[in-house]
Amino acid sequence: MQENKVLDYINEVVNNMPSDWLGLTTHRLDIYDEQLAKTQFIDGFETLFNTNNAQTSALSELPTAYDYIRLGHPLSCVLEWGIARLNNLHPNNVISFSSVTVPILAVLRTNLLANKNTQIVYKDRLPNSFDADTLQRVYGYTFNLKKIESIDALEAFDGSTIFVSEQTDIAAVNLQKTIDFHVSTHTNLGSVLVVNGERNEAYVSKVQHVRRRETIAMTPINCYAALQALVAQSPLEIKKSNVEANKAAVLDAITTITGTTTKPLVGSSGLSVQYAIMMGLIDDAIENYKGKAIKFVVPPNCYGGTNDQARRVAATLENVEIVDLPVDGDNDMVKSIATVLETIANQDAIPYIIAEIPTNPRVEVPDLIQLKNVLSEVRNTASGAVAVDPVFILDQTFCPNVQFLGEGNILSDVRAISYASGSKFPSGGQSTAGYCVGNDKTQNMMKKIEKHLILCDNEATQLQYEILAMQLPSMNQRIEKAYKNTREFVNFIEETLPEAKINFVSHALAEQGFTPSVFSLDLPTKGATAEERERYKRALNHTLINLMITEIPEQSKYCVSYGQLKGCYWTIPATSTQGTTKEGDKDYIARVALSPNMDLKRHKEVFLDFVKSI
Repeated sequence: MQENKVLDYINEVVNNMPSDWLGLTTHRLDIYDEQLAKTQFIDGFETLFNTNNAQTSALSELPTAYDYIRLGHPLSCVLEWGIARLNNLHPNNVISFSSVTVPILAVLRTNLLANKNTQIVYKDRLPNSFDADTLQRVYGYTFNLKKIESIDALEAFDGSTIFVSEQTDIAAVNLQKTIDFHVSTHTNLGSVLVVNGERNEAYVSKVQHVRRRETIAMTPINCYAALQALVAQSPLEIKKSNVEANKAAVLDAITTITGTTTKPLVGSSGLSVQYAIMMGLIDDAIENYKGKAIKFVVPPNCYGGTNDQARRVAATLENVEIVDLPVDGDNDMVKSIATVLETIANQDAIPYIIAEIPTNPRVEVPDLIQLKNVLSEVRNTASGAVAVDPVFILDQTFCPNVQFLGEGNILSDVRAISYASGSKFPSGGQSTAGYCVGNDKTQNMMKKIEKHLILCDNEATQLQYEILAMQLPSMNQRIEKAYKNTREFVNFIEETLPEAKINFVSHALAEQGFTPSVFSLDLPTKGATAEERERYKRALNHTLINLMITEIPEQSKYCVSYGQLKGCYWTIPATSTQGTTKEGDKDYIARVALSPNMDLKRHKEVFLDFVKSI
């Protein structure tokens, strides 16, 4: 009876769900509490279930579950809730993934840090992407593999037991006492991890964090397919797509846009790609620089995901360390790199530099000639030997149209890899995918990176390739139009509120091709003390954003994104993109992202109203 009620309700939800549940890649932050991510949504959803209310209007009013859709979204929450309800579990203990291997890696990571044993048990076979040797050699994970005939014969184990099962029934879960984690894999959809029992509840937040930083949740379209199969009580059906043709078109477009010749790699998100880059370079270092320490050089105030992921990798490997790279404000990126590289060379370590150009959120670009020179300089170790030259890992999400790596370009002669979040301009905000390319000096490294992208089962999905194939060809034209809107809006703000400090590219940089459509706005403040002035400015940020999203709700949104096809997005980096950044490095300013298709006149009018009100 209860099972039928759950399935009937899910069926109503699937039929009546808001269209945004399938199409969004970023969420509203004005109805979001990060401390209650997923929980707040589920609580509201439970209330609707108990009153049998599946009206579209009611579903639309549910609070935001996650700030980024790659972390989770309404349909992933509903799927996890449905599986939990049908198996008498708490929804928090059910976690869906786009990857079939990362849920296993999430438990292995947690147990590595806790010095706890792990056995991975399976009946037929493990996922094809599961590479036991590399996981032990490069990631440092320890585990036993055990193939069994029957799960009933499984004995108690001193540690964690992960049972991995390939299945077509999305809701089937076998939670015997001897199993701590049940991972069901589903071809072309992803996987579902179930955390079993109170003894393992401490793993939930840690597994969620792995999904947040190293992979993505099961995608909306795949959750939709899984929910349909759940309601129909039938095996999952995978729709055929022209994935090979789409993939070929995407790789060709990326090659053309970046001016490179190495094979591009496309992942399920920008962070999925970054994780593959980091682990691929570590693998390369283990092979080619045995025994040397690895230093990842990272700006402390860069995008929170980059910052957090880099430190998470270092936390699990003894020979990997994070070195801070001050780049914004009074700090010069090139001078900081020169200082850091000199220190690392003296230590005879391997330098991998991760940096954003332009920087986020200050939108600064270093002197590129000086950058090339400092990266090209030959340095020596303390003993006088030639030091390992750096690899420059460039996040160019804000300006993916600029060619850095191709023959004759500024970073063609130093070891360099470039990557971008495809959820921004490459897909126009319609996909979470990301991609990376390398110059000719990194061909072998790119092979290692591809190996780890595959190991983590983090390649872009069929739909992601389809969306990128559709949107990439027009990307540079959209960037140009969005920049023109942004420049006009920046000029208007400078005229109407000259006391504000605007961080945006100069006309000279724009002529070099740096034409972002995002700027940060440091609003004027007042107060007798520094604390009062900071408090006033932070409140003013929210006043401005609330006015914009209230007066222009069809276009202005309080959310985290950039490069969208239409409208204008507002956020405060310190409370969104810099969520895990150290407090002293956060930026409590407004970040504004404009699109090629928006009512700029109306935005000027509302901003003028804001100026008059202060």
